[in-house]
Amino acid sequence: MGGLDQDLPSERDLVDQLNVPRSRLRRVLAELRAEGELPPAQVGRKSSRRDSSDIDELVSVANPNDVIELRMMLEPQFARLAAVRASTIEIKRIQKAACSNKNVEYGAADLAFHREIARSSRNPLAQEIYDLLRRVGTDSRVRLAQTSPPCPNRRAARDLEHQAIAQAIAERDPDRAELLMRDHLLSVRKVIEERSRFIATGETEGSS
Repeated sequence: MGGLDQDLPSERDLVDQLNVPRSRLRRVLAELRAEGELPPAQVGRKSSRRDSSDIDELVSVANPNDVIELRMMLEPQFARLAAVRASTIEIKRIQKAACSNKNVEYGAADLAFHREIARSSRNPLAQEIYDLLRRVGTDSRVRLAQTSPPCPNRRAARDLEHQAIAQAIAERDPDRAELLMRDHLLSVRKVIEERSRFIATGETEGSS
């Protein structure tokens, strides 16, 4: 099922390729979405990825504090919704993403976890908005450059925070999932503030 997260061909193309009735195809797709193997169906036209000019406009007015502020508005609610709506398979994905592989780049592992929760909120419009927000936040013109490699202790602490959020979602506890996500993002904001100070003063992270 590895390619099912990507955009599927149209129903007409799938019917032709698989040589199955459309009614059967729709039933199978609905079952896969219910199990979390496919993202929710998009209503109307397919979501279009913004071109570079759209991102450029947002990047020109954004800064890291704006990004984390919006994340703190959105992501605690995503965690709450995931605790209520996520399928068993989606919960397993969240739990897997919460245990990052040390061979995976720090930011990529973090993004994978948060995207799994956004997807499990089962709100396609919110997912689109969140995806756009993270694209702006990870743009090199907005993201604060690191003055030293990521601290192993911070990575371990972050993974523990992720795992606690995943556990709350798995236990279907929306209040705790929301609270833990908010606390986690407060930690992220603290890191951003510290990095901003280090860059402003010319220090190296961890030097004080």
